[in-house]
Amino acid sequence: MNTIKRFFVSAFDNKRAMNERLFVRMATLALDALLILAITGIFIGENKTDIIVLFASFLIYLPIYILSVRYNKIPTAANVTAILIIFVLLPLTFFLGGGIYGGAPLWFVFCTLFICLTTVGKVRIILLVSDILMACICYFTCFVNPDFIEEHSKSVAYLDSFISLIFVCSMIIYMVLYEISILNREMKISREQSKEIEALNKAQNRFFSSMSHEIRTPINTIIGLNEMILREDINDEVASDAKNIQSASKLLLSLVNDILDMSKIESGRMELVPVIYDIGDMLSELVGMMWIKASEKGLDFHVDIDPNVPSRLVGDEVRIKQVLINLLTNAIKYTKEGSVTLSIGYEESGVKKATIIYTVSDTGMGIKKESIPHLFSTFKRIDETKNRYIEGTGLGLSIVKEFVDLMNGEISVNSIYRQGSTFIVKIPHEIADKRAVGELNIETRHALNARRHYRQSFEAPDARLLAVDDNAANLLVVKKLLRDTKVQIDTADNAEQALKMTLEKVYNVIFMDHLMPGMDGIECMHRIREQVGGLNKNSSIVALTANAGSENKALYAKEGFDGYLLKPVSGTDLEDELIKQLPRELLKLNENFEEQEGEEVNLNEQRRRRIPVVITTESVCDLPHDISKMRDVDIIPFHVITAEGDFYDGIETESRGLLSYLSDIDNSVRSEAPGVEEYEQFFAGELIKANNIIHIALSDRLGQAYKRALKGAEAFDNVTVIDCGNLSSGMGLCVIEARRLLKEGKTPAEIKESIESFKKLVHTSFIVDDTEFLARAGKMSSRINKLSKAFLLHPVLEVKKGRLKAGRIIAGARKKVWERYISSEFKRARNIDKEVIFITYAGLKPDELEEISALVRKHAGPEKIICQKASSAISANCGPGTFGIIFRER
Repeated sequence: MNTIKRFFVSAFDNKRAMNERLFVRMATLALDALLILAITGIFIGENKTDIIVLFASFLIYLPIYILSVRYNKIPTAANVTAILIIFVLLPLTFFLGGGIYGGAPLWFVFCTLFICLTTVGKVRIILLVSDILMACICYFTCFVNPDFIEEHSKSVAYLDSFISLIFVCSMIIYMVLYEISILNREMKISREQSKEIEALNKAQNRFFSSMSHEIRTPINTIIGLNEMILREDINDEVASDAKNIQSASKLLLSLVNDILDMSKIESGRMELVPVIYDIGDMLSELVGMMWIKASEKGLDFHVDIDPNVPSRLVGDEVRIKQVLINLLTNAIKYTKEGSVTLSIGYEESGVKKATIIYTVSDTGMGIKKESIPHLFSTFKRIDETKNRYIEGTGLGLSIVKEFVDLMNGEISVNSIYRQGSTFIVKIPHEIADKRAVGELNIETRHALNARRHYRQSFEAPDARLLAVDDNAANLLVVKKLLRDTKVQIDTADNAEQALKMTLEKVYNVIFMDHLMPGMDGIECMHRIREQVGGLNKNSSIVALTANAGSENKALYAKEGFDGYLLKPVSGTDLEDELIKQLPRELLKLNENFEEQEGEEVNLNEQRRRRIPVVITTESVCDLPHDISKMRDVDIIPFHVITAEGDFYDGIETESRGLLSYLSDIDNSVRSEAPGVEEYEQFFAGELIKANNIIHIALSDRLGQAYKRALKGAEAFDNVTVIDCGNLSSGMGLCVIEARRLLKEGKTPAEIKESIESFKKLVHTSFIVDDTEFLARAGKMSSRINKLSKAFLLHPVLEVKKGRLKAGRIIAGARKKVWERYISSEFKRARNIDKEVIFITYAGLKPDELEEISALVRKHAGPEKIICQKASSAISANCGPGTFGIIFRER
């Protein structure tokens, strides 16, 4: 009895595989059907042999099913059952039960369903083929030799067929409904797990943010007061010690940043911030950090720089520094004796472009060949038994790989176990100053920097500053670091005190901490702006906080802060911010600063002057680079979602790399519009530099972008969202038209009205080279995809009334299809605006583009052709070889 009970309970056991549960259920139904059919056969006068076969089948299958559950051999039992049904039960039932004039044909259908639901792998294919072959054999034999069939009377044939039909249909309905219920249950569990994971991620991010804030606050005090020591007239030994304290503090800060950055990378929120930087200065600071750790272990630390390396470059200095810090830290950790060497070289890669090559070599333990593929895994240590006493988070190399990929660079490893390792990093840069860095002794330069005499960049004795922070040490740091500027500084250790002081005195600038007991800095800022009788409603208020991250920076911009400084803060940071915020008449810049930094000051002044209107759009607009980088056009990126994570379109992914990723048929990609909160943050950031925003959004009928942008704009009174009714470079044409209207002095309302008419004249279409990618993106069924490939069919996708539809299909070889597509597109247009025609493409070679351009010139004769690479989000859906002709009709 226990075995039988266990048999029925196993049908509801969620720990069993789906096919095993289905087998038990179908076995139960099949046993019931055999027994009922045998009994029914007696009453309706069925052939006695057929009835015996049914009873015998019941008696044979029952112990098989029970024993399979008892000894956990359900997959084997499913295979055995299918074999017996195909080769024994079905032929006997067919020949003894009236052939096609009975219920046997329907049981072939049931057998097919049984095999599909209860078997797996190659066995399933073999059994399905066997089932079909057996049906063919039975039918053929029946046709050739009707005498082999035990014929039914007409009434028995009808009853047998009807009863079998009822049973088979009932079992199919039952099993389909059961599968649907299982699927719904699994989807519910999946949704609940997703919510739990999302909650855990939010908790993790809150923890990282809190940890960052708590650690940055004391580091701010250490670095700030240590900087004051370096400003004093001190002896060489004290200066060296102070410089080492500064380097160690920054190294500690870099470890904190590693953990925070890993969190951002995993959530797809990492951003690059390219700046102009001096490679000598950057390396000088690195030497200070690494020299301490190397000397503690008795290692030699060398720096070798190619004298021809350009002196000033454009890149994300912070991320490059983190890459080198992590590689050098690892090299020092895993080297017991010998040396660690950092070498810098470069290769020219174009006009004002260079690839900087960083090489980190050590004489350490090396890496086993089999361990190298796991080298860049998060929290993974190679050879953990031997390295268990080595400190560190295990994040370093993972972050290095992520950063190098983000910067479109390459990283490679050469290592011989027990003989050392060499990491080679290549990162593309723009060149800001072609002058060679020359023969540079970094060690000497570092020593000189330690004793560099400080001189303030300006004096402003008539300027008033209020610093608000609940930490007394932070207030002390601000006062000391700005002491030589002669700015009049007052301090408040809570928001309530700050509100009292702003009622009594006018301040030009207020530095405001965010997280304070009681009233926080954001609320305090708003209270100052709205204060009845307040004297500082128009004062510049700068967030001075330990809350790191671009999302926090966007938050402060949205709330209305005039600036953002991140702790730990240096004297240079504070002085630079005050130069931005203080009225020019209060500043007395020192002579050296005016000579060296005059351009930067003028640039800051320029940035503070808001432009009247900025045009914004989305990364799927496929605009030419020279337009998308103009000051009055900004772009919010779509999300490109892969199995490896969520990436920003055009920032963290580009179409060539994505198409390479999609070349593996197992990889899938989808694009997603930014969320409502992302639009809010984006608009808030744009309103810092502009008084009004005109946002050109993807067609409302092609996704969620327009609705989300509209929702995000509700938080502002001066954001106009326009549905462009297009995608890709069709959106780009709308952006170009909006810029033209803006230059003519049109208002946002007039521009919106004009674009509503303009978008109806934009002609956007694409010819798809390989429908495989449409099928993988869910835009086409797999069956139509197979037919398209088999008959060389190429769909033409057209935007009509804001919808993307397959307008027609062109059959033939690839280049013939190009000719017919281009010819037909221009013939269908009434009156082409020949000023500019876009060829927007994915994965085409230069010679192919030239051939397509020649065809466009032949059929349309435009004044200008723009060959525009499609964004990653567009390329993910259409695949390589796809291109579109986008133009305007007059």
